[in-house]
Amino acid sequence: MREYKITYAPPSGKPLGTNFAFKLGTKVVIPLLNLVGRKNWRGGEQIPKTGAAIVACNHVSYLDVLFLTHFLFRSGRAPRYIGKEGVFKTPIIGKIVLAAGMIPIARESADAAKALEHATRTLQAGNLLGVYPEGTLTRDPQGWPMVAKTGLVRLAIMTKVPVIPIAQWGSQDVMPTYERKIKIFPRTRINILAGPALDLSPWYAREGDPQALIEATAFVMRAITDLLEELRGQKRPEEIFDPHFSTLPRTGNFKKKR
Repeated sequence: MREYKITYAPPSGKPLGTNFAFKLGTKVVIPLLNLVGRKNWRGGEQIPKTGAAIVACNHVSYLDVLFLTHFLFRSGRAPRYIGKEGVFKTPIIGKIVLAAGMIPIARESADAAKALEHATRTLQAGNLLGVYPEGTLTRDPQGWPMVAKTGLVRLAIMTKVPVIPIAQWGSQDVMPTYERKIKIFPRTRINILAGPALDLSPWYAREGDPQALIEATAFVMRAITDLLEELRGQKRPEEIFDPHFSTLPRTGNFKKKR
């Protein structure tokens, strides 16, 4: 992994966390999002106006992070993400994303272990951190959340910051899961719903207990799935897709690799 100049600056600006590069990005991206999507957004009042917090969301499309960031931006916060290094290697865009405060990680490598350290320092500076607990786009054929990684709850238990569950649905109709083609017309309804902060105190000081991390992760994913059930007007399947027992690769575009 190449060397990047990573900063953990305390959030400033309005919305909180906005800097010049972040503002520049919103000027370009938000009009494009408005072109393809119609907002059905609820729960913005659940996003803390100040202080460190984590927002945890399901993941169904490569566009998720853009729509989620727009939602959070409108709710008063400019979030930070820890993203795969490939994005940061993109000419121009990579430099803007890095300058906006995002942090690159080479997934499935020795450097990936540094993600927890980067996330902790980001929260200690008072930022809002966006996390996709599944670690990749869902492999579930119906788009439901799958069994997630435990990194989110390990971070939340160590830092004791609020975790706000969020569900989103509709972005996969603009850009289908694991595809990069975009549907522009007609505009698609983008549904986002944030719930109240979760109480993870029963698992505090148990970040070294694997079973506790599994239980806490299931608790968070259940909250996200409950919100998604409300958005979709459907109940999730009884059996939750578990990538640990699948022959599909853990990350990356499995459709492309076949």
